[in-house]
Amino acid sequence: MNPKTRLSVNVNKIALIRNARGANLPNLVQIAKDIERFGAHGITVHPRPDERHIRYSDIPELKEVVQTEFNIEGYPNERFLRMVLEHQPHQCTLVPDKPGALTSDNGWDTIEQEALLTEVVSELKKKGIRVSLFVNPVHKFIEGAKKVGADRVELYTGPFAHQFKENPELAVAPYAKSAVFAQEIGIGLNAGHDLNLDNLRFFSQKLVGLEEVSIGHALVSDALYFGLQNTVQMYLRELSWSGK
Repeated sequence: MNPKTRLSVNVNKIALIRNARGANLPNLVQIAKDIERFGAHGITVHPRPDERHIRYSDIPELKEVVQTEFNIEGYPNERFLRMVLEHQPHQCTLVPDKPGALTSDNGWDTIEQEALLTEVVSELKKKGIRVSLFVNPVHKFIEGAKKVGADRVELYTGPFAHQFKENPELAVAPYAKSAVFAQEIGIGLNAGHDLNLDNLRFFSQKLVGLEEVSIGHALVSDALYFGLQNTVQMYLRELSWSGK
């Protein structure tokens, strides 16, 4: 039996709401603590260059209180890398976003960017940080991630989510094949983007060895209807965790 997939909650949208009024409501740090208390296995943040949601100043405060797994996502420019190396999260997920990108909507070309990624991954791993690369479900890019030294890949699941209602089996097929391939070459497997209460159970059951999903936008949106505690536990149940 495969181990259960762990849930990391991306709190970017909580920070976006906070920033809208320029104060500290909702309190990002308290919500991160509560999300853990409600049963989530990790907290994910993705600070953007314009700091429109997570601010760089949030990182040390969150690092101090997060008791589960702290995952920082971002493009490896000089400022981002300096911050990650200073605060040393459990995991750093590198994404190929250009400055000003609205959201992460494509994975690394790990072949074309081999030199950059080899250098960055090595630097992060020297500090004991697990490194994951955001990639499309393409074998050569997963193999490229292994070659540059990454510990895991995070499969970009946007296309799956967009195709899911029309044809679930067809939508999940490249991801299921990628999961098998990742196991064969010995690299860990995460996934994220547009996973939600409708598609999460199906997706997680089809992927062998799926270690972690990172979910933010859909979970925060659902919390408007169901409440944060209920919503976290609903997502945990979709991953076959009983919740608390």
